Amino acid sequence: MINLDEIDRRLLAELQAEGRITNVELAQRVGLTAPPCLRRVRSLEEAGIIQGYHADLDPSKLGFTITVFALVSLKSQAEESLRAFEDHMKGLPEVRECHMLNGEIDFILKIVSRDLQSFQEFLTSKLTPAPNVDSVKTSLTIRTAKSIPGVPLEV
Repeated sequence: MINLDEIDRRLLAELQAEGRITNVELAQRVGLTAPPCLRRVRSLEEAGIIQGYHADLDPSKLGFTITVFALVSLKSQAEESLRAFEDHMKGLPEVRECHMLNGEIDFILKIVSRDLQSFQEFLTSKLTPAPNVDSVKTSLTIRTAKSIPGVPLEV
């Protein structure tokens, strides 16, 4: 873990909340002038703390009306088998998140789809035949009460 001072934490909190903020506005919010603010942000990027910037899109407005969580168990937990599954998941755009778990289930996936039929096709043609898959249990999201990207930052 990298040692961050209060200004670094404030920079991260501001950028996490509003990634499109200008450097000048960011500097004002954290009490710096623009040049040192930009140097600190670049340093945070180079350290890998800031991994990138993206837009937060509304899936339903883009036609993705279904979100599903899939619990996947593999036949083998050998490192080569785990990596083969992970590599396969990286190539499936519908899979938005893939997390390896500790316990009975090997992976949990967050999947988006246009509708139930599209998800069923994805499930039977891409997920269940994936390398080393033993079983898949899915749960359709009814509603989302909270979805906040990033991490909680104490400022």
